[in-house]
Amino acid sequence: MENVTYNSFTLQLEGLNVSKNSTYAVFFLLLFSYLVIMVCNVGIAVLIFIDKSLHQPMYLLFCNLPLSDVIGNSIMVPRLLIDMWKPPSERLISYYECVVQAFTTHTFGTTAHTVLMIMAFDRYVAICNPLRYAAIMTNRMVMKLTVSAWGVALVLVGILLGLTVRLNRCRTLITNPYCDNASLFKLSCESVFINNVYGLTFTVVLFTASIGTMVLTYTKITLVCLMSKNKSLNGKALKTCSTHLVVYLIMVFNGISIIALHRFPQYTDYRKICTILFHIIPCSLNPIIYGVQSKEINKFLSKLCKSERVSPSLKS
Repeated sequence: MENVTYNSFTLQLEGLNVSKNSTYAVFFLLLFSYLVIMVCNVGIAVLIFIDKSLHQPMYLLFCNLPLSDVIGNSIMVPRLLIDMWKPPSERLISYYECVVQAFTTHTFGTTAHTVLMIMAFDRYVAICNPLRYAAIMTNRMVMKLTVSAWGVALVLVGILLGLTVRLNRCRTLITNPYCDNASLFKLSCESVFINNVYGLTFTVVLFTASIGTMVLTYTKITLVCLMSKNKSLNGKALKTCSTHLVVYLIMVFNGISIIALHRFPQYTDYRKICTILFHIIPCSLNPIIYGVQSKEINKFLSKLCKSERVSPSLKS
């Protein structure tokens, strides 16, 4: 009996506590959001891949965001949608699947920061050192920045989950809509002091590095724009940087909301909603914001629409 109770490989997900009257509305809202995320992110990634005019460092670095968004949501949202139609007692998940889901969701959240950091560096070089931009942002540099963004995230999250996997478990209920590190180490009856210290350090370092990079790069960009009398440069800087900054602020606001609500157990339901919105809102808005702001993407879509209009007329 002890072997069954301790270190059980079958866990129960608490899921979303949705009333029967709201189930259909929430289900179709999440399903629609998931489809938007998949179509928009995959679409813009394919667009950048097939259009040679978009093979620029800014867009190649941006491709990391759609990739992260697709992976992160594909692991979490479908499972959440399926569990909505099951009673709480039947929302079961294997321990290994739960660890993979936690690893993926934390990697998704971490790469969102690291990718936006390397994109900020790209904007800094483009605006503050335009004459050296081509020499600095080579294909090799783009590859190094991409590997660094993913490598840092994988190592940090790997250590985070490694410290949790070592713990023995005496509980089986995941008090969250999906698996994450905090929910997993709360299953243990052992001391989780090291987990808490590393988790807090991980969060502080990531946010400090992320916010520090944004403040530093945008301060220098602002100074360059203020000192420059080139209206074209200022307009381009404002357009590209505002897009990047809006995406970053949306992500940071969602992340801080989740961290803050973790400190108030009475707002558990609000925290659950925020964790889901953290996946859905930024991932839905990222490709739309960049697609609307990008002249190159708009030109490609315009050409595509014109060719589709011309082809039926030729057939007739």
